[in-house]
Amino acid sequence: MGQTVDVGAVIRGARCTARITQAQLGAQCGYSASAISRIESNRLRLDYQSMLRVAAVLGIRPDQLNGLGVPEGAAVATVALRSSDEEDAVRRRELLTGVLAAGATVVIGASQASASAVTGDPATGLEDALFRLPAAEPMSLAMLKEQTTAARRAFRAARYADLGQALPGLLSAASATRDAAQGQAREHASAILARAYVVAADLALKQHSDAAWVAADRALIAARASGAPVPIGEASRVLAITMRRSGRCSSAVQLLAREAGELDATQARTGAVRTTLLLTAAYSAATGGDRTTALSLLDEAQEDVKRLPEVAGLFTVEANRAQVDVYRIGALNALGTPDEGANIAAGLDIDRISTAERRARAWTDTARMWHALGDGQQTFSALRRVEAEAPQEVRRPALRALTSDLLYGPARVQGLREFAARTGALAA
Repeated sequence: MGQTVDVGAVIRGARCTARITQAQLGAQCGYSASAISRIESNRLRLDYQSMLRVAAVLGIRPDQLNGLGVPEGAAVATVALRSSDEEDAVRRRELLTGVLAAGATVVIGASQASASAVTGDPATGLEDALFRLPAAEPMSLAMLKEQTTAARRAFRAARYADLGQALPGLLSAASATRDAAQGQAREHASAILARAYVVAADLALKQHSDAAWVAADRALIAARASGAPVPIGEASRVLAITMRRSGRCSSAVQLLAREAGELDATQARTGAVRTTLLLTAAYSAATGGDRTTALSLLDEAQEDVKRLPEVAGLFTVEANRAQVDVYRIGALNALGTPDEGANIAAGLDIDRISTAERRARAWTDTARMWHALGDGQQTFSALRRVEAEAPQEVRRPALRALTSDLLYGPARVQGLREFAARTGALAA
């Protein structure tokens, strides 16, 4: 039976009228920005008391709640809001053991293609699939490696919608192949499976999806089973990012430093992975406010890239001078000293970075720098460059939040409102 009122549209409309971001609404209601995003896209259905709490924040009258529901056919979860600290702790603990958070029920039934079309979230099908991988038959290691490499190419080209549709089948096939293999073939299959989960975690992280915890944890388990140092390092990186996102910055730095210390800095491939761990550790330290550690790690990474040849074939992150500069700009933003990054940004030739995803990351950090410096026009110019490099990148939750902050800030920038509507930062 169809519903007469679209709960997501009501909440989104009230939030936009109030001129607050999803993160700001979530902070006031005791929930995450990603949860607010799923509520507005009708993938989370609130119980009545939780709805009253959101209504109170947004100024929605209780009588307007009558008849609120979820459109027919939507794939949703039903949750009750609780304090953000409690919710994060419970979800992390249960997600890492492969169990859905208490009080939430996943309804699986909509096809992943249709779900993505409704929500615009490339990680939609991935979230469902991680808890119930589709049935799959083993395949040859050569074919599995080829498909995993294709997933890596899709990520590096920022084709997130294509990647989100392909990942459930890839993860299923990789798991089946690993389970059917023995001896060295099993170790090889474990390494490929680890890399498939790494790219899944990277996609989930971009969408601020809780699936990142599951994918990163499984990536590291598979990588350790393979015994190969490069996949172990790559999996450690994505797991550390999930830790940082949950506020555990010092723990993330410790994990990354420990894993970096296990890698041979003199060999090209292990040395390159070590450099990416140092860069991620530096940004994690900066996010935690530790300036001394952040800058020291950045300097160490810079010395590494001077000594080692540039390596092709790392899974999603490169180790070169340009990446050191991009991470330095990001770290200085996180430390609250964006002015120190202006000279670095001026000398950074982003066009020479090899992948669309990394170029978009560089323009994103540049946009954040200009936004922190109060230059709305430069911020918008950088956001436009993100869109030019990777149209799907600019629709990520973090980029939409930045666009929304700029839109509702004091500066008036020509063309910004149209950009916000086009990229999903402004509700229609």
